[in-house]
Amino acid sequence: MAEIAAVISDFGGVLTSPLLDAFRTFQERSGVPVEALGTAMAALWERQGAHPLFELECGRMSEASFLEALSAELTAQLGREIHLHGFGERYFEALDPNEELIEYMRALRGRGYRMAICTNNVREWEPLWRAKLPVEEIFEVVVDSAFVGARKPEPRIFEITLERLGVAAGQALLLDDVEQNCEAARELGLHAVWYRSNAQAIADIEALLAG
Repeated sequence: MAEIAAVISDFGGVLTSPLLDAFRTFQERSGVPVEALGTAMAALWERQGAHPLFELECGRMSEASFLEALSAELTAQLGREIHLHGFGERYFEALDPNEELIEYMRALRGRGYRMAICTNNVREWEPLWRAKLPVEEIFEVVVDSAFVGARKPEPRIFEITLERLGVAAGQALLLDDVEQNCEAARELGLHAVWYRSNAQAIADIEALLAG
């Protein structure tokens, strides 16, 4: 078995506080239920033939177009005027850095591991998410779905990450809070740890690095 040489981390929900917490904060401040966001996107998906969030995260739809379509759908469904302008800024205000895990990633870099971020994200949000952690200090490779046109769990985004790191699949370990993404990575031959808590994730990573 090849020795692990690289650690690839997700961003949201791993290097930050849980994403659901940020959505709940948005719900409290806007009065728009989290469930309504999901229902509205499902309606747009059925009508347009493509999931708007997936299109946004692959850079095929602008943030402005996404928010305009979602606002109109929510207005129709909720029966009151909904404006989502500034959603990104409000969303990231509610996300906090996961300092313990960021420090662990810094330590892994110090131990000689190649470090990367692989994130499903939005092109216009890049300055917002990068401001949450010392990206350049810790991570030598950043693969953002909105800039490469592929998103997790699609194999291509993992392949791009491996290519940019210059390592084989068996030499890489993915940390992600979405189980489906971990399963997709394993199918390509990567090691993967499904993040549920800091203590669990660190223990699981260390076990794989030692193995």
